[in-house]
Amino acid sequence: QVQLVESGGGSVQAGGSLRLSCAASGYTFSNLCMGWFRLAPGKDREAVAAICGDGTPSYADSVKGRFTISRDGAGNTLYLQMNRLAPEDTAMYYCAADLALGMTAIQALGVIAESGMDYSGKGTLVTISS
Repeated sequence: QVQLVESGGGSVQAGGSLRLSCAASGYTFSNLCMGWFRLAPGKDREAVAAICGDGTPSYADSVKGRFTISRDGAGNTLYLQMNRLAPEDTAMYYCAADLALGMTAIQALGVIAESGMDYSGKGTLVTISS
């Protein structure tokens, strides 16, 4: 049974940093795509970042230059380093993983935004105060 468990959320002031982690179990995603999306009250789901087997990342314009997605050598722990956080980054952040082969990170970001990946976690809350 595949499980994705996020951690690392919290409350910080604007300008601060947080590092989210996502531990995947039940399947090896090292050669597949994983990513992050967020849900804020009153807003649509936003795909934040994705990374696939070749390690090339893709980011939403809203986080480009501030967020960095990465994963460990085994490929089953996903990270999201978030710097220069702003109040508009406040949201529940979810980890996602997909079983499709051959996707690029750009395509994976689109999948997250439109239909969602095959698996997602229960989320971790990020709150940024001004």
